[in-house]
Amino acid sequence: MSLAGRDTIAAIASPPGGAERAVLRLSGDASGGIVQRLLGLPAPPRERRVLEGRLDDGVGTQPCLAFWMPGPRSYTREDVAELHLVGSPPLVAAALDRVLALGARPAAPGEFTRRAFANGRIDLTRAEGVLGLIEAADRAAARSAAALLSGGLGTRVSQLRAGLDALRALCEASLDFDTNETGHVEVSALLARLAAIEDELGEALLWEQRREPARGRPRVVLAGRPNAGKSSLFNALVAGGDERALVSDLAGSTRDGVGARWLVSDVELELFDAPGFAELQEASADAVAQDLAAERRSGADVILWCLPAPELLARPGLWSDRDQLPASAELVVVLTKLDLVAGEEVAALVASASDLALGADVAATSASTASGLGDLAWTVAERLGLVAARTPGDGQGAAEPHAPVEVAAAAALGRELSARHRAALAAARDALATARLDLEAAAMGLPLDLVAETLRGATSALDGVTGETTPEDLLDRIFAGFCLGK
Repeated sequence: MSLAGRDTIAAIASPPGGAERAVLRLSGDASGGIVQRLLGLPAPPRERRVLEGRLDDGVGTQPCLAFWMPGPRSYTREDVAELHLVGSPPLVAAALDRVLALGARPAAPGEFTRRAFANGRIDLTRAEGVLGLIEAADRAAARSAAALLSGGLGTRVSQLRAGLDALRALCEASLDFDTNETGHVEVSALLARLAAIEDELGEALLWEQRREPARGRPRVVLAGRPNAGKSSLFNALVAGGDERALVSDLAGSTRDGVGARWLVSDVELELFDAPGFAELQEASADAVAQDLAAERRSGADVILWCLPAPELLARPGLWSDRDQLPASAELVVVLTKLDLVAGEEVAALVASASDLALGADVAATSASTASGLGDLAWTVAERLGLVAARTPGDGQGAAEPHAPVEVAAAAALGRELSARHRAALAAARDALATARLDLEAAAMGLPLDLVAETLRGATSALDGVTGETTPEDLLDRIFAGFCLGK
């Protein structure tokens, strides 16, 4: 892609809100002229330098420190300017408006990094590392992303590609020479080179497998008194109504707990139906079950505290069970058996529960009619940070439940990209195994034509990792996950 003739993009590259300093970033051919007019310079800057002055934002002037980085020695390999301003939101907005009025256009999410990729500054694995650092939720995820950003995979793939190109060139050259001519390469030498490449590829695949941090499934635990409707709700959520957990009118029928995967859109959660709260004697079988239930609750990411709707108004003492719930987990109050409550009483019941929930979310459900299950799934996803929180007027509290939630785009994309790396490396490994068989056949006198073509297939698989053959729609999804100023 040509580095000349590109339009100029601009975006605020610092977090929103007030701060001591804010950063406004530009990239493109018009950047120098825009900086000249903003700072009142006699000519556009040419050499790499730091400029200090007052920026004319069209309304007044404000102090500005400008870092000028002409291409190709910049992040995007285009002319780049970073304007460091006083971090007052109105001043920053005025500066951005002025930059856009002078010929820049607003950058799309990730467009700076996409230009760096398109212009050959970074390969796709490093771009994915930038995205991973932006979205990292813990140290393990940050280390994993930093390993990509530092070139851990990209460098390995580049070396593998170079080795494959050299081996394919030798195979193709050998086609033009007889065995007694100097240009001929013995099959044994080709096999030795192939073995070395196979070893390097195995190390790259192992590196990528180890890089990806362990992703435990979020744990959701149903809690409440015996006969609170936990087991029926469990069955409705994970089995579409099939009886995975024993449902009985006899209190205490769930003794050892039941676990299953609960699919919330594309995210698998671990859902557990734990034994109900009870007053039990020590050393009894039930006491052991209660210890297990307490352990499940203590390790939960989200607790679904089940309260039977028909009993809620008549038995206010049910709320005292909150003392048995761990404070470390997100709490959702689930009103069960809603189908047993008169329709005109539902709104008052939910309102009362919301008042008594002390800040916890409230979801009203019926396992037998599936009412409220979609809304419950959405609420759990909100508590786990898988989706953005709903705002008032977003349909919350409507008669029809929300549809099952969609997985957070960044989390799903991160898993997809890691799987893509492994699949591409595995495809290259399989191609090399085929090439080895073809070379062994060539030692018996068969031509090397097939070997060269198979090696070309291995190279193509590796190109998918670094971005040379990555589909545009996947590139769009990757860079759309970036911030505007990245």
